[in-house]
Amino acid sequence: MARQPNTWLSSPAAGAPATIIAEIAQAHDGSLGLAHAYIDAAASAGADAVKFQTHIADAESSEHEPWRTRFSSQDETRLDYWRRMEFTADQWHGLAAHAADRGLLFLSSPFSMEAVALLGEVGVAGWKVASGEITNHQMLSAMADGTRPVMLSTGMSALPEIDAAVEVIKRAGAPFAVMQCTTRYPSPPEAIGLNMLDEFRTRYHAAVGLSDHSGTIYPALAAATIGVEVIEVHITMSREMFGPDVPASVTTGELRQLVDGVRFIETAKAHPADKTIVDKTIEPLRDIFLKSVVLRTSLAAGTVLTPEHVTTKKPGTGIPASEIDTVIGCTLVRDVAADLPLQKEDLTQGTL
Repeated sequence: MARQPNTWLSSPAAGAPATIIAEIAQAHDGSLGLAHAYIDAAASAGADAVKFQTHIADAESSEHEPWRTRFSSQDETRLDYWRRMEFTADQWHGLAAHAADRGLLFLSSPFSMEAVALLGEVGVAGWKVASGEITNHQMLSAMADGTRPVMLSTGMSALPEIDAAVEVIKRAGAPFAVMQCTTRYPSPPEAIGLNMLDEFRTRYHAAVGLSDHSGTIYPALAAATIGVEVIEVHITMSREMFGPDVPASVTTGELRQLVDGVRFIETAKAHPADKTIVDKTIEPLRDIFLKSVVLRTSLAAGTVLTPEHVTTKKPGTGIPASEIDTVIGCTLVRDVAADLPLQKEDLTQGTL
């Protein structure tokens, strides 16, 4: 069952698992069918949410926008590309319904006020503010209406801009998460910035998350070890797929590994070990692997034990190996065969 919008940013300190978002973005390359296929793939991989990007080209861009990476020979301009990425309102409603049917939270980043209005009608579980929109306080205010969580991506900003954006969201009273993000595709390990997760939590007293563009599962696993509310990764069906984000994406198979790894780490963190006692489930293994004091040769009752008489061998069902010195000087009260674990009742009290 999908998480409810008012609970999916719950703190890991309260025992809530991180929300794992499969970022589809433009991986569909304008194909509605492929967009739906990605929803199914994300659900099958165990993600909690899918996230798209909602572009209304003429409301967000102009013919003067340059290419970040000139990857498409079929689009003359970047504006042409955004136009090709558009879906109709009915199509967005269909994608949201499909996500709900698969138990996924439905998210999409808007890139214009018109897109905010469209997604408000479609219904999103929360708002993801793209790194390039962090200074767009008009859009921030429209999204931070207090009814849905806001995730603030910080990939293009230093702290002063992040501070200002957080202040806008706080004034509106919306729950929010600050996302560590590196806008490099793909991000090398030295640029991931895991240190910022604790920095953001302390600075803003808010939920935190990692929006990763490394194209690997490793930063997400590290973030789970630190403890975050949200993990977001771009996904692709295959590394042979078309699109600008493929090098910064994990495959759907890798997404399954990521989900399993994060849940493994969360479970491990929720069950800290107690080394002050021996785990009861280990007791049978102790008998097998620990050693007992044994006689090197069979000896008759009345023998006073010397260091030359004893050694230690498995199993650990007799006098523990750590107590070998305590049997020296004791007298056997009955005949004992070699290699049998010595028992305390085999000996006079001596120094035992």
